[in-house]
Amino acid sequence: MTSDGASSASAVPAANGSGDAHSTAGFQALMLGSIGVVYGDIGTSPLYALREAVVAAGGAGNGTDPAAVLGVLSLILWALIVVVTLKYVLILLRADNHGEGGILALMALAQRAASRSGTVIVLLGIIGGALFYGDAVITPALSVLSAIEGIKLTTSALDHYVVPITVVILLALFAVQSRGTARVAAFFGPVMCVWFVVIAAAAIPQVAKHPEVLLAFNPLHAIGFMVHHGVIGFVTLGAVFLAVTGAEALYADLGHFGKRPIQTAWLAIVLPSLVLNYLGQGALVIAHPEAIENPFFLLFPAWSLVPVVVMATIATVIASQAVITGAYSLTRQATQLGLLPRFEIRHTSEEHSGQIYMPRVNMMLVVSVVLLVLMFRSSSALASAYGISVTGTMVVTAMMGFVVIWKVWNWPALAAAALIAPFLLLDLTFLSANLLKVFEGGWMPLALGGAVMLLMYTWRRGSRLLFEKSRKLEFPLLELVEMLEKRPPHRVPGTAVFLTSDPDFAPAALMHSLKHYKVLHEKNVILTIETAQTPRIEVRDRVRLEQISATFSRVTLRFGFMESPNVPKALAIARKLGWQFDIMATSFFLSRRTLKPAARSVMPLWQDRLFLALSRSANDATDYFQIPTGRVVEVGTQISI
Repeated sequence: MTSDGASSASAVPAANGSGDAHSTAGFQALMLGSIGVVYGDIGTSPLYALREAVVAAGGAGNGTDPAAVLGVLSLILWALIVVVTLKYVLILLRADNHGEGGILALMALAQRAASRSGTVIVLLGIIGGALFYGDAVITPALSVLSAIEGIKLTTSALDHYVVPITVVILLALFAVQSRGTARVAAFFGPVMCVWFVVIAAAAIPQVAKHPEVLLAFNPLHAIGFMVHHGVIGFVTLGAVFLAVTGAEALYADLGHFGKRPIQTAWLAIVLPSLVLNYLGQGALVIAHPEAIENPFFLLFPAWSLVPVVVMATIATVIASQAVITGAYSLTRQATQLGLLPRFEIRHTSEEHSGQIYMPRVNMMLVVSVVLLVLMFRSSSALASAYGISVTGTMVVTAMMGFVVIWKVWNWPALAAAALIAPFLLLDLTFLSANLLKVFEGGWMPLALGGAVMLLMYTWRRGSRLLFEKSRKLEFPLLELVEMLEKRPPHRVPGTAVFLTSDPDFAPAALMHSLKHYKVLHEKNVILTIETAQTPRIEVRDRVRLEQISATFSRVTLRFGFMESPNVPKALAIARKLGWQFDIMATSFFLSRRTLKPAARSVMPLWQDRLFLALSRSANDATDYFQIPTGRVVEVGTQISI
């Protein structure tokens, strides 16, 4: 699976919500960009998917039996048709949140529509988002490792260098993240286009020699394989799923490329290439059972192996890049939706706001990815760990898709269930098959996903408790303003902006300022920053201005969950609405809360300590909201939680 909100890494124009109404040139650019970013992961699946599925089927000693190979091929082809084409391309791409896709965008959309079951939907969003991190760690490790393994076919002397070369490539990939990917992203589309042409062309000779593989299009071969192979068939299904990992990316990158470019790229280029390649590999294995060692690379003549390995490596790096950018994007969305503390965000491009770099997320990913490569040491071993996180996310997506079809599209509940139930049943079957691999390595993404889930749940719960505790200590704003207007303290020139999360109550920084300094500025602004449950906010809806009294006003700045809040830019809009202020004569007052564990806490002690650690690690509000540091006054308060 690629990114959840993944990569604005592509240097193509952003799509509008539906992906329609583009000029021909613009449409082609978006389609090319989507091939580079959206289809990197699913496009590199042929490196290992068929091999692992046929080897899994060999559990009964008949893995390379022509009927078994045909059955596995049929399962792969119909998985591509049902899971990717029908579920994602034809149905879920229509369930967009103001043009954006991805698990958290879907969560926000479903949450808005189903107010009663909001908690359940948030929990589903947390599960889906957390599992994505497990996938984001495995995808770079598995894809790059499987590409480098191709060099073993040139000479066995290079066997010992596969893991070191993989680690070096991955370290280099993560090292360049801080420089941004805009320059190289322009080549992603063309490179992946060449990749799809090459993998399709390599398969044609084998399909021509053994046209009987075309029988795999008959779903009866898939059904027959499952019926006759029992448990082995079920185990094989877990490996077959490797062919559709990456399907979630079609939905995740909807906002960057639009519906029609993604659909057209899949139906016209990606799907035909993948189908041809799998058929070619199947034909090769039927004719030469020993080719199961590495059927993908053995499709190519010996003289072309080195350039193909190089190209496969580039393709897998592109697939990994999309997942890495997706992890940054998902973390930003989770922060904006209140599921994670604030992380440092660096913008790597002036033109593309979506191109961001998050140092701490990058460090977490690089350590996890390199550890994985060193622990598992081969793509076959890693393939066992893959799949669980992706199938889990797909199950969550199907569940939330049902809510959207029912509540947002206003379908009758039965009709919505009838549409989604077959896909949900299939996803649950794939999930069950993948759960059989828990002890072979599947525990890893579950452990990582579980850890992220715990962090998200703790942060959300702790933040809510903190809000309730702070509320008890606060004073209603309107009452305070009335008292201050009747008996005004000493006034000083300039404007004071007080940041608060609740505009109905006096900010702690204002109360402490009055208590200790006993002065008030000529103009006072109570500033609240809201995160909408839509990806972006139109400029005209960014600022709400309300005059409370002659010296007090309330300003609300609204940002979408895909945006990075920029207070000075937003305040420039407020000036156009009539708020007269000079940024150089304005002071921003922030309350810096120091948390300490209460003697009797609502949360268990371990969760209390975890929440305190997360609070201490949160990025400074001044940096996060991009407020000029020289204009900020921080007032400390201490709260027991």
